[in-house]
Amino acid sequence: MSVTTLEARNLVKDFHLRSGFKTSILHAVKDVSFTIEAGKTVALVGESGSGKSTIARMLMKLETPTSGQILLDGQESGMSGRAVEAYRSQVQMVFQDPFASLNPFHTIFHHLERPIRLHHPKLSTAQVRERALELLERVRLTPAESFAERRPHELSGGQRQRVAIARALAPGARFIVADEPVSMLDVSIRLGVLNLLADLQREDDLGVLYITHDLATARHFSDEIMVLYKGDVVERGPADDVILNPQHEYTRTLLGAAPEPENLGRLRDEVRAELAGL
Repeated sequence: MSVTTLEARNLVKDFHLRSGFKTSILHAVKDVSFTIEAGKTVALVGESGSGKSTIARMLMKLETPTSGQILLDGQESGMSGRAVEAYRSQVQMVFQDPFASLNPFHTIFHHLERPIRLHHPKLSTAQVRERALELLERVRLTPAESFAERRPHELSGGQRQRVAIARALAPGARFIVADEPVSMLDVSIRLGVLNLLADLQREDDLGVLYITHDLATARHFSDEIMVLYKGDVVERGPADDVILNPQHEYTRTLLGAAPEPENLGRLRDEVRAELAGL
């Protein structure tokens, strides 16, 4: 039986910049290749401006690669409307900012109803509502009926991100591109959202591209880590190997800038103490 895969093959993305009469080329992504298998998480790690989000946008067909291919189960999808719609039924994205990615004028049910109807047009109104409520329960937003009628401003940041995750699952996606999914959340709730993603991955055999600058979470929630520097993948390998035995100077620099484990433990204890006092 073949393994379900999402593959980036020799991706290149150049941006043409104009300043006055001069034109320059920004090489944002340089010949990047990787494969994400069903049930596996690949972490893409790098500082801001390294090209992480550009890769995510190409995977979601929000940017057209200068060259290279994106293949789903070995087949390249085109950029026409129907081809993109079929592709996005299988590949969905969780954005960094859960408030900006949700329409403040609509209910949570509306945010889930639309992708369900778009990708499953034969479902009845009752079936659509049933599926939307099931998604809310899966992301631990209960009672689902209560959350369905709320609007984004009535939820916390963590709850909004759980809605965004539910929306990504609504079409029946097999791959999730998670672009810094917890970086804008409070420290006290980040772990809960990451654990939710890990649980859903196991339940649905999802393939996940986890984009982050946080090496600690990359190690604990990923099977493989790729380190991106100025559009180049400078190091890759099993998560423990990359973190415990880094080969590239840039990887060592990132690790050197990360908080020490004992400091992370102290921060966790401080957060728990603060929460206990509320």
